[in-house]
Amino acid sequence: MSAPLLETRALCRNFGALAAARDINFRLEAGARHALIGPNGAGKTTFVNLLTGVIPPTSGAILMKGRDITKVAQAQRVKLGIARTFQINRLFRRLSVLENVYIAVAERIGAATSMVRPAGTRRDVVEESMRLLETLKLTADASRRISELPYGRQRLVELAIALGLKPEILLLDEPAAGVPSAESHIILDAIDSLPPDIGVLIIDHDMDLVFRFAERITVMVSGAVFATGSPREIGADANVRAVYLGRAGHG
Repeated sequence: MSAPLLETRALCRNFGALAAARDINFRLEAGARHALIGPNGAGKTTFVNLLTGVIPPTSGAILMKGRDITKVAQAQRVKLGIARTFQINRLFRRLSVLENVYIAVAERIGAATSMVRPAGTRRDVVEESMRLLETLKLTADASRRISELPYGRQRLVELAIALGLKPEILLLDEPAAGVPSAESHIILDAIDSLPPDIGVLIIDHDMDLVFRFAERITVMVSGAVFATGSPREIGADANVRAVYLGRAGHG
């Protein structure tokens, strides 16, 4: 049996006396569409920060396709194929939408060092960047500065940048935050267009989006895994509903 795309074993992270992640055993299979949910303060973002190398674990292990990457640096994890978006976007606000995406694509193919300007003369990079903008319905905004865009559109740009890295693992931390509900389908459409072997983990409080997206859901409470199952199983779990879904108003 092949190793999962991403796996954690007894992963822990303490901040002084606070246990922000407690003995987390988690698997993300190739092609998975997995959601991570839980009340505020459950440790979801801490967990993603551990997966991406933003912070080191106190104990435990992180493996990618069976390889221990627990001590691998954040930048190297990106090169291995782990990409993420953030709760609060980290875009170059003075650059255009196209320039932001161009930087990511150019970095991936090793063309970044040859650029005079972010949106340089590499036609292949420009064309790939524009295809990503088209996928996310952003072509009309290509020449606009990030600072000129509504926050919801900025979140879509951040997703375009993540896709520009051509990841094997895509971690989406509240990608729908600030995106008008009428446009949230663009995120799901973009995910649907991904190669089927990419593993996607989404963190979101929008239960409608989660239940439309996920084939499997993990619930975290107080830094630990509380339950894992199919959307039907999670939705029917009285304990889950008591600690989270009931508060979120789903069903």
